[in-house]
Amino acid sequence: MTRESADSTRWEDKGQPLPPSGRRNADIEHWDVEDETFWKTQGRKIASRNLWISIPSLLMGFAVWLMWGMITTQMRNLGFPFTVDQLFTLTAIAGLAGATLRIPASFMIRIAGGRNTIFLTTALLMIPALGTGIALMNPGTPFWIFQALALLSGIGGGNFANSMSNISSFFPKKQQGYALGMNAGLGNFGVTTMQILIPLVMTVGLFGALGGEPMELQKASGTLIGRIEAGTDTWIQNAGFIWLVFLIPLAFAGWFGMNNIRAITPNPGSPVQAFGKILGLYGVGLITSIIGVVALGWLNMWIALPLTIALTLGLLRLIPGDIKPNIQKQFAIFSNKHTWAMTVLYIATFGSFIGFSAALPLSISVIFGNMMEVAADGTITRVANPDAPSALTWAWMGPFVGALIRPVGGWISDKVGGAIVTQAISVVMVLASAAVGYVMMLAYNATDPNQYFWMFLVLFIVLFAASGIGNGSTFRSIGFIFDLQQKGPVLGWTSAVAAYGAFIAPRVMGEQIKAGTPEMAMYGFAVFYALCLVVNWWFYLRPGAYVKNP
Repeated sequence: MTRESADSTRWEDKGQPLPPSGRRNADIEHWDVEDETFWKTQGRKIASRNLWISIPSLLMGFAVWLMWGMITTQMRNLGFPFTVDQLFTLTAIAGLAGATLRIPASFMIRIAGGRNTIFLTTALLMIPALGTGIALMNPGTPFWIFQALALLSGIGGGNFANSMSNISSFFPKKQQGYALGMNAGLGNFGVTTMQILIPLVMTVGLFGALGGEPMELQKASGTLIGRIEAGTDTWIQNAGFIWLVFLIPLAFAGWFGMNNIRAITPNPGSPVQAFGKILGLYGVGLITSIIGVVALGWLNMWIALPLTIALTLGLLRLIPGDIKPNIQKQFAIFSNKHTWAMTVLYIATFGSFIGFSAALPLSISVIFGNMMEVAADGTITRVANPDAPSALTWAWMGPFVGALIRPVGGWISDKVGGAIVTQAISVVMVLASAAVGYVMMLAYNATDPNQYFWMFLVLFIVLFAASGIGNGSTFRSIGFIFDLQQKGPVLGWTSAVAAYGAFIAPRVMGEQIKAGTPEMAMYGFAVFYALCLVVNWWFYLRPGAYVKNP
């Protein structure tokens, strides 16, 4: 049912059709999708409309959040005055911010409403998109500006938590795998869209005089359709500007086509009040993200990240006004053991997908962009590989497969159970991670690393496919295990912690590549996937499991 304003007539009869004068974006007063009659006569149409606006909005969030993996690769080719460590750091900062912002974003729907939240958080992506385009127009732009823009692009990562929480509320339990798999899976195509579109738009002055002057490539680059030689004009600033073309109409679509569900958000307040709540929650996340980045300069990563999470949760509990009781009520998820079990499993699936998506382009560039050369006296040095594969040509394939197969994972899990599917893909990820680590070792120490590239790429595609299927299976389990009030915050929380993979993977892989042992990063991931096998079996597959094969 809908209402046109706070004072309009409430339609309480489940079978009563929507009032013909009702606005498409009006607040929904009554919502009972577990009632088959309500679902068929009213719920399905409304849910589908919200889903199909949510998907491209989330896609843009992923594109803006993870664009730094491709941008830093091209910055290196254009000779920007930053080290490889600094470029990996930009990708890692975006990853850390996106993960941290998911924590407050987990609670936005219950506090501010779905329509209000999706509209504003989509519109906010215009800031890092425009800012990044302007900053990239000048190679002399200070590094701290790029750090600030990478931090703000984390808004796109945070948006996943509120998007999934919102869509989960629109669909019945029997369709959680489908709905969340479609939203997340097609939303994840933002990674592939970004990895294909950015290299292409950088080859042409798409925005004319408004887009600025091109720069000349100092090293060969590439696109989906082939190699681009050094000396070619490149409009790297288009990597930021291009997203405005999509974000502006999507913000309008969210405002005029989506709904707040009053059964989930009893008191969102006026739109201005709701926007204030959203900005306040994201403000907390940005502050703790900055503290986390600073802490990483002083502390070990495995200490700094938990401290960042704990500080974010602590500050959220201190927010005054009507936000405080809402957040405290939702903190009940932390007393549920399944919250923690599903967090571990979701780190293995989504954490792997997002982490490898962020780290793969620059990893290809560094591992295969150089090779070992043996001098006449037997000394070995690492030199440039003149025939290196371009990351901008190949890096999109893994995320594409992972995103494409994600709804399939949800669909299969709806049929056979999520835990069985999670167990199967965990075995695959243990083996594939160990194998790709071995191939990385061979390639890094080879005089001809190109011979190992196809094996490396295929194994990574297997990892992406397994993680994509696992994303669908873990979503199905969460939608089955938790009730209507808890599943949204749990989805947000688990996705927040898992999103730290977008920070951890580039950081760990960057450090191990620098140390000359890239394989150790992948061996470590294989050990973690083996641990997930045990957790999944203990909670959901063993005889007497807490919830059997959810």
